[in-house]
Amino acid sequence: MRYLKAGDEILYTGKLYTARDQAHKRLVEEIKRGKKLPLDLRGQIIYYCGPTLTPKGRVIGSCGPTTSSRMDEFTPLLLKAGLKGMLGKGIRSEDVMKAIKKYKAVYFLAYSGCGALLTRYVSKKRLVAYADLGPEAIYELEVKDFPLIVAIDSKGRSIYG
Repeated sequence: MRYLKAGDEILYTGKLYTARDQAHKRLVEEIKRGKKLPLDLRGQIIYYCGPTLTPKGRVIGSCGPTTSSRMDEFTPLLLKAGLKGMLGKGIRSEDVMKAIKKYKAVYFLAYSGCGALLTRYVSKKRLVAYADLGPEAIYELEVKDFPLIVAIDSKGRSIYG
């Protein structure tokens, strides 16, 4: 991801892990307690998304991005644990921007308002952890040509100025 630059538009193929506020809180609590996480964060991308119910015959329900700043208090510790990418919408705090640069991670934007359209890029969905959180559980998604914009690159450059 180090070759990516703020403003680049890419089509991502690979794994994404969905996680929102409550899942982030649990991950951070487990890290602080020294417990093993339900997934290895090293090199992974977390998508700030809570998919809607899956319609019959589909892989996933609407899967648009959630406002990223809601995860800002948890992000630096997850980056320290090896997370390499985050995907959401909106600006990030100064602390998160510094952590992105320090840990050479990348923050991506997904197209907001296109949750139903984004489902076409998801080929598989698998529950990973925290089933009790419902749509906020952690899911592993397999995606192909998922459209992303690099908002903050690994050098700390941002499209937000």
